[in-house]
Amino acid sequence: HGNMAFAGKYEFEGDENYDDFVTKIGLSSDKIQMGRNCKIVTEVVQNGNDFTWTQHFPGGRITTNTFTIGKEADMETMGGKKFKATVKMEDGKIVADFPNYRHTAEICAGKLVEVSSQISRLVYKKKKKKKP
Repeated sequence: HGNMAFAGKYEFEGDENYDDFVTKIGLSSDKIQMGRNCKIVTEVVQNGNDFTWTQHFPGGRITTNTFTIGKEADMETMGGKKFKATVKMEDGKIVADFPNYRHTAEICAGKLVEVSSQISRLVYKKKKKKKP
């Protein structure tokens, strides 16, 4: 079903599992406090596969990520960490792998819904053969 229209201004409405998530990604407690229930306004400008994704925080702080679907871009996390990511479009959702979580965004009933899930990392060591 092609590209969904993301363009618009969206005001923060509510969150689920916020504390759990920000603690897991290692935000400091002052940033957690700042982000809790704060009226972040997300502004999305879309021109085909080119996006400018801006978050306006109370107090005037702004984070802007500019990216093109399928191309590597320089991005910045909520906490101000810089990293590179290739943003993809999967089933009408925008998907980006941040340093320690996966972020998806979609439009549901005219609302912008962003989901961040932690990426788990499993490490296996080679089993030693038992001596007979």
